[in-house]
Amino acid sequence: MANKLKGILSGAGFYAALGICLVTAAVAGWFLLLDGSKSGETETPPVEAAAPAEVPAELSEAPAEPEMPPEPEPAAEVPAAAMPEVSVPEPDVPVVAEVPQLVVSPLSGKVVTAFSVDQLVYSETMGDWRTHDGIDISAQAGTKVLAASAGTVLAVEDDTLMGTTVTLGHGDGYQTTYACLQATPAVEQGDTVTAGQVIGAVGTTAAAESAQGPHLHFSVTKDGDAVDPEEYLNK
Repeated sequence: MANKLKGILSGAGFYAALGICLVTAAVAGWFLLLDGSKSGETETPPVEAAAPAEVPAELSEAPAEPEMPPEPEPAAEVPAAAMPEVSVPEPDVPVVAEVPQLVVSPLSGKVVTAFSVDQLVYSETMGDWRTHDGIDISAQAGTKVLAASAGTVLAVEDDTLMGTTVTLGHGDGYQTTYACLQATPAVEQGDTVTAGQVIGAVGTTAAAESAQGPHLHFSVTKDGDAVDPEEYLNK
């Protein structure tokens, strides 16, 4: 037996056996490759999900709020400098508030003779032409006569031509004269009167104007010069 096996291995049989082995191995390898390709076509290897990218720590944190500048501290109140007290000396003469100059009509009535110092007017009583330094206001006897403005009684007299006469002095150089009054006036020399105060009553004592009946002869002067009473009353 051993000789027989030795003869096969040493001759053509050896090469035949070797070829069979090679063919068998090739066939087996082909089937292995075929099975591997089929399995690769049907099965898909699972795809692993990509891990989330890491976010840097400085970006993952919430944005910080902007810093507000600090509020300024209120300024400390500086006390006002104390004003030195100044003593005001009292005046030697007491100061009295001046009342505005008030002028009123001394009598309500009709003007029967106008003011005229530039032209002569005829006098019925005297029967001649002469100047007239005031106005004559007609009224019933006994009608009250008023002070035209505040002032002082300068004179109370019985004039030969103009009868009972009262003269008042006012500020700014003005004087007013009330003539042809009743014999006894309501004021005396030196009295202080206010505008509208009763100083007498209409009479018939003016001999130079007796033809005109009861009336008031009213005249005004400024620094001694005759002034139209109408202008004085309307100033």
